[in-house]
Amino acid sequence: MRRDSRSSSDVKRLLPGSLGEGLTLEAIRPLFPLFEHASTGAISVDAEARLTWINDSYCRLLGIEDPASAIGRPVAEVVPHTRMPEVVRSGRPILLDIMEFEEHQLVVMRLPLHDRESGAVSGAVAFIVFDDLEPLTPLIGKYRRLQQDLAVARRALAKRGARYDMGDFIGASPSVLEVKRRARLAAARATPVLLLGETGTGKEVLAQAIHGASPRGDLPFVAVNVAAVPENLLEAEFFGVVPGAFTGADRRPRQGKFQLADGGTLFLDEVGDMPQAVQAKLLRALQEGEVEPLGSNEVKRVDVRVIAATSCDLEAMVAEGRFRSDLYYRLNVLRIRVPPLRERLADLGILCETILGKLAQESGESRAEITNEAVMLLHQHDWPGNIRELRNTLEQTLALNEACRVIDVPELLAALPYQPRDAQPYNAAAPIRALAEVVAEAERTALQNALAACRGNKSRAARLLGIPRSVLYEKLARLSAKSDT
Repeated sequence: MRRDSRSSSDVKRLLPGSLGEGLTLEAIRPLFPLFEHASTGAISVDAEARLTWINDSYCRLLGIEDPASAIGRPVAEVVPHTRMPEVVRSGRPILLDIMEFEEHQLVVMRLPLHDRESGAVSGAVAFIVFDDLEPLTPLIGKYRRLQQDLAVARRALAKRGARYDMGDFIGASPSVLEVKRRARLAAARATPVLLLGETGTGKEVLAQAIHGASPRGDLPFVAVNVAAVPENLLEAEFFGVVPGAFTGADRRPRQGKFQLADGGTLFLDEVGDMPQAVQAKLLRALQEGEVEPLGSNEVKRVDVRVIAATSCDLEAMVAEGRFRSDLYYRLNVLRIRVPPLRERLADLGILCETILGKLAQESGESRAEITNEAVMLLHQHDWPGNIRELRNTLEQTLALNEACRVIDVPELLAALPYQPRDAQPYNAAAPIRALAEVVAEAERTALQNALAACRGNKSRAARLLGIPRSVLYEKLARLSAKSDT
């Protein structure tokens, strides 16, 4: 089998006009002798994709002893895996294509032929440019490496953008299970999702989990906190900026969040804080799938799945005219209400275990545990800051008790920012006692409880009470003297 390097360069030089535009059989017929001797394989077909000519080299390659027996037959019966019928049907050339035949890989060029008068497709011609891919090995290897690098970069971008999956939304209470059920439904669809819930409930964790479980999971997840961006910069943040769009603008073009999230997911956090002027432009971008960078007249197509989140009452804002109703209905296709922590107190135990594990991983220290009694104490709070406040409380507890590896009630009391609900309320019928007597009794009780919790360790008891050790010794000596009298 032979290969002539002229088969690609010479043919392109000899072909009249541009490839595939009005090429006629009469114009290409003078090249048949060149195809006959210089190409490993060449064929032509008519408007019905029936073979009208085949050179001897192609017959030897295909194992055809009598070329005349192949003429007039459908080309698909003669040449396995041919795309000639596709060229005839579409009228579009396939300039370079790899076709496999037995152990051979052939680089083939296919061109449609047009009728001189009507311009209709009258057939097609094809010839083998290379019958050996070895000269193309460096090019193919470079292409494959680029494809691998692109896949790695996309996976890294998706991993960097979305750090959480469905298992990171912790809890097994009925309300949490319902949230996860809806989240999985959302992941299977490309419709917009609206997450409603108080701050600190884990809306962004859920948004990333939905993205990661969706078909777009390997593509970018881009988040923007609408409340954190100044109003005059929101449009640029969303849609990008061209050089010189305004005074002080960067000389290089800057992509907006929509362009960065193209193909993936755009997470709009605190969307209820968006100014109405930007709401109209966001609505157009969602409806049309187009964005226009600031200072540009060019419209760019984007394919973005939007997940929005807010702690505001959007329905009330729509009724008051502070949020566009058409944008609200566009975002509110699949709504998921994320419950506050006070409505899922049954999850406190597993949440504490998870948070303590993450704190240990971040600090490099051994993991702390928490007792059932301490968890029950946490049940007595309403947690207005939700999971974020719970993490803060546990982190403070560990900071105030450096050597503590088991969080119990005494350790937790020092960090709790609230009065437990079971504290004794004021009783109007109780006798009024002298303030000094009440303070002394409370101090004695606190000292006794601290020593009991610390198993008699006075240094730990002093730290737990927030007083110097010397002061603790003084108070214990004073109490001992009173008891002796």
